Parts: sequence; structure tokens; C-alpha cells
Amino acid sequence: MDIFNKEIIFVGGKGGVGKSTSSVALALEAAKRGFKTLLISTDPAHNIGHIFDQRVGGRITTVDENLDALEIDPEQETETYIKSVKENIKGTVHPTMMEEVHRQIDTAKASPGADEAALFDKLISIIIEESANYDKLVFDTAPTGHTIRLLSLPELMGVWIEGLLSKRGKTQETYTRLLHDGEPADDPIFDVLLERQTRFKKAREIMLDGEKTGFIFVLNPEKLPIIETKNAINMLDQYHLHVRTLIINRVLPGDETGGFFQQRKEHEAPYLDEIKETFKSQELIYIPFFPYDITTREQLEEFSTYLKKEG
Repeated sequence: MDIFNKEIIFVGGKGGVGKSTSSVALALEAAKRGFKTLLISTDPAHNIGHIFDQRVGGRITTVDENLDALEIDPEQETETYIKSVKENIKGTVHPTMMEEVHRQIDTAKASPGADEAALFDKLISIIIEESANYDKLVFDTAPTGHTIRLLSLPELMGVWIEGLLSKRGKTQETYTRLLHDGEPADDPIFDVLLERQTRFKKAREIMLDGEKTGFIFVLNPEKLPIIETKNAINMLDQYHLHVRTLIINRVLPGDETGGFFQQRKEHEAPYLDEIKETFKSQELIYIPFFPYDITTREQLEEFSTYLKKEG
């Protein structure tokens, strides 16, 4: 399987294993092949701008030929999300209650999960709207736990909204009978929920489409990344999101000699065996441990050459 055949690629993994470098190298290679590509970071600790040595931020920015980038700011997206919620309830709440309702909404902004809901809303917008403008979307996601919550939200929130729609529909039916003599009455909240349900369904359909969307995890040949990757794959499988490709990064080259490297190779060998044994269903891409940080375009291009070598 050629990972570059996918239109949408999510790159995840434990913090510090090389997700951002892998994401950038993937995006650069896709752009080099002539695909108009958008690289999106959902990790609050953004690295894209640092790698390209230019400011990226929350607006789509051109960073190379055929390659644009975007760094999603969770705080900014939460503000936008809360503002949209306030706009949606206009006309549905008595003016005397608006101040209290806004206070409650502002309080909810600080609640657990608010930033993830806002981030997910932005992610859906990108998947649905920017897919028409780009050949490839590459997502550089936050560390594993955050990625799992983000990718599982389409199903979780879809079920939640379905329940809300059902309750809202019953309430509206009673309201119509009592106050409008059975005539249909406008319900803007129902309309908003229905629109969000439609967007969630569309996003989930795209994410479940194995021909269009691919999930890649990056790990190092070490104990904790292996455990975390295994748990993440099992968790995502429950949501029918299947990780088909793994990038094993920072593998010691075989031609190194000397006491230290020999010890490290002996230490690494069982983990490489464990990776082969544990991830039989995934395609494995091995990236060597370079003697320098991957920061320049030339180094990224060298890194990307290994993305074409699956074994």
C-alpha cells in the first residue's frame, strides 16, 4: 500500500517520537509529487512553523511549492466556538435571560472537553471544506491520548446529538400542539442540531473511508512507545478507525560500531522483534536514527526517501 494514495492522512503517536517531522516529510513529499497539500497541526505545541522557520499560525500559509500549512490554536477555536453558540441561541431566549445564559456559556468554556469540542469543530470544517481545495490533507496530531479522543468524537458526539434531536423533537411537538394549534413552529435550535448532525455524519463517513483516509502512528523502538501504540490501535479499532501503517523512527543503523553503539543495538533488537510480532497487521516503515536534527528542507527530503520504503 502506498500511503501517498490517501487524500487525508492523520499522523499520531507518543510525544517526542517524531510525529511532526514525519508529518512534514509526508506533506513535502506529497507536494513534490505535484499534489496540492495542506499540512494541519492540531498539537498545541506546534512545530510546523519552527521546522519551516516562518510564522504559520491560525491562517492558511504557503510554506513551499504546492504546500500550505495551518496551526490550529485551541484557545482561539474555543473562543470562536463559544461565539457561534451564543449566535445560535439568539431569538430563542428571552432578552432578560440573555446575560445569565451568556454567563453560563462563558463558564462552560473553561470546562473539560470544551477545547476538544472546538478543535473537533474546526477539524470537521477543514475536512469538509478544504478537501475541495487540496489534493492531500496531512494532520499532525497531538500526543496519543488527545488524538484518540479527537478521532473518536464523530461517533460519540453523533450519538449525543441524535439523543438531543429526539428530545428536542418531542418538546417541539408538544409546544406546537399547545401554542400553535398544531401548526409547525420554527425551532432554530433543532435546525442547528440537525445541521451539526449532518456535518458529523459526513466527517465520520470520510474518516471511515479506507480508500480516502489513512491513519499512521509513529513510534520509536522502545518499550513505552510500543505499549502506547498498541493500546491506541486497539482503542481506535473499537471506533472502526484502523491504523494500517506504522513509522518506526530513530532505528540505529546497522553499520555503526563501537562499544556504545553495540550495546544500544543489542538493547534495541528485542524491541524491533516485538514490533514485528505485535504489529503484523500493519505495514512498517523504518527510519534510521540520523546523527543530526531534521530541520532543513534537504534533511526532510532525505527523511522522506525512507517513507517510500516499506518492509
